[in-house]
Amino acid sequence: MVFESVRTDRGCVSYLIGCTRTSAAIVVDPELSQVDRYLAIAAQQGLRIRYLLDTHTHADHFSGVRPLARRTGALSVMHQLSPAPFVDLRVEDGETILVGELRLHVVHTPGHTRDSICLIAPGHLLTGDTLLLGATGRTDLPTGDAEALYESLFGRLLGLDGLLRVHPAHNYKNLPPTTLDEQKATNPRLKPRDPAAFVAMMRGLSLEMPEHLTEALRTNQTGGKTVAQIIDEAAQHIPFMTMQELRRRIESGAPGIAVLDVREADAYAAGHVPGAIHLPRGQLELRADAVFPDPTVRILAYCEFGKISTIAAATLRTMGFRGAIALDGGIRAWKEAGFPLEPTESTRPPSRS
Repeated sequence: MVFESVRTDRGCVSYLIGCTRTSAAIVVDPELSQVDRYLAIAAQQGLRIRYLLDTHTHADHFSGVRPLARRTGALSVMHQLSPAPFVDLRVEDGETILVGELRLHVVHTPGHTRDSICLIAPGHLLTGDTLLLGATGRTDLPTGDAEALYESLFGRLLGLDGLLRVHPAHNYKNLPPTTLDEQKATNPRLKPRDPAAFVAMMRGLSLEMPEHLTEALRTNQTGGKTVAQIIDEAAQHIPFMTMQELRRRIESGAPGIAVLDVREADAYAAGHVPGAIHLPRGQLELRADAVFPDPTVRILAYCEFGKISTIAAATLRTMGFRGAIALDGGIRAWKEAGFPLEPTESTRPPSRS
């Protein structure tokens, strides 16, 4: 059996488990930023990814299930209660997932979320966010339930084989895996206590909300794209120009390019790249033809930080402006580099219907 863990710098941990006899594999709790890494590990180990499983609806990071599924054809797996509409295989407590000749047993462990599951693999217990090393999952996020977590821990997990090695979906301190017996002996949240005391303890925790809570829930529950995905996908379809090259062209007096500021009017008026045309991103599709009647013109878009302008340039290309590119960096970096700015008295572009 192949058992590989992948940890991000934010403490998220995912697992690639493979059957060496059949070359079939599953990735558990894949994280969006690590998609290429899973593919590289599978290729290195001679494995083909057949299943992609999220142990629950994540609220603090972005699942990599959808992009991995598109690239591998693997089936997505979650508990029956998962709200995600794209799940191919919905599992319930007591069922088994066959990965080649490996058998992964599903244990429904609600509490952190109502759709939380753990997986029992040969010698290993993948606990998602139900049980962490030295802690447990929180219960103050959407569908969390402290009473349910108590039952999942004390009524289910702690009764399993104590020699199973515990592998959670988060490991913020990069601690080494321990056995379930070791967690029983050392984890302060697993000290014997009655349900009321456990619930009071969980409700008394003072924890910060995840940084990307609403965006993570939106994308993980619906299969929609993250903002970073939208920007990254746009960047794959356009070239960029460095600030130094743009400055050189402007100072030459013959830039050979139409510079387009896609920020709002007040930001443009406060200072813009010399000679830049103003067309806010929100009006781009409606006014681009009027502002640029020649579709062959080369257009360089820029914004404050280089993100919106990347999307704007990609949009212009889909509209037929094949010469659209984006500034590598934004006007903020342009200012910090000491490059020239041009103010304007006009604070509003002409109104057009």
